[in-house]
Amino acid sequence: MSAKSFRTRVKICGVTRPEHARDAAHLGADAVGLVFHERSPRAVDRATAQAVIDALPPFVTVVALFQDPQAAFVRQVLSELRIDLLQFHGDEAPEFCEGFHRRYIKAIPMGESGDPKAWVARYPSAVGFLLDSHSRGTSGGSGEVFDWARVPHDAGVPLIMAGGLSPDNVGDAVKQARPFAVDVSSGVESAPGVKDPQLMAAFINEVSNVHQAD
Repeated sequence: MSAKSFRTRVKICGVTRPEHARDAAHLGADAVGLVFHERSPRAVDRATAQAVIDALPPFVTVVALFQDPQAAFVRQVLSELRIDLLQFHGDEAPEFCEGFHRRYIKAIPMGESGDPKAWVARYPSAVGFLLDSHSRGTSGGSGEVFDWARVPHDAGVPLIMAGGLSPDNVGDAVKQARPFAVDVSSGVESAPGVKDPQLMAAFINEVSNVHQAD
């Protein structure tokens, strides 16, 4: 498939309010992320998560983000909410990620040295990998950027770029790395957990402009 025929997908992560989910979908986001990690400023309880999900139109993927959770908590979330995709952001073992019999993506901590393809080999059942700027034991959403030259072009699986992306740099990130998708959280916020519709629109437009110029 040529670069010109491919469209980079967009995920808006850390959504905490129904109106922000609705805005993201109407602006063209392909997915929204709900954070179920209590130490995050973007963490949501299940009632809030349900309200966010209810605000979404069809064909928008709901991603539930966990970081080193208890298995019982993941199962509880899955039993109560319509979750399309799991995202594991910690040191979860492959067997743990597979244990819920759901499609999942695994975050790779690009804030430390190492070959990202080693993570791909360790989690063969993952449907994609999210490259974030955090290090092991820390969370994403820091606004820090990693070295995009480290994104492998021969990983053989969908790669999602995250880490410090914003309307100011996402176009360059897509041009350089050509990821399957980009993931943004703090880069489209007016405050932690408060998404800004104008920034979301600018972010999505910058991604679209790259492909229109191809």
